[in-house]
Amino acid sequence: MKKTLIAQPSTSLQNKTGSWRTFRPEINLDICIGCTTCTKVCPEGTVAMINLKGKPKAKINYDYCKGCGLCASECPVKAIIMKSEEK
Repeated sequence: MKKTLIAQPSTSLQNKTGSWRTFRPEINLDICIGCTTCTKVCPEGTVAMINLKGKPKAKINYDYCKGCGLCASECPVKAIIMKSEEK
């Protein structure tokens, strides 16, 4: 009987994708109102809310952010801007 080799899947936590990003979203925390829109529209789930001085603010995990810009385009107060990634 032949043995079949099957590769084991890896988790997304092992597959960091941020290294091939062209643009990176940057959040102005003074403008961010903590509405969570960015967390809802991020296709990769890289935006999370943190508590900063008693207020919810957005934070991006750049290890996995692909730089698609959806968070910036959907932010109602334009607290997120896309900047060219420096390599």
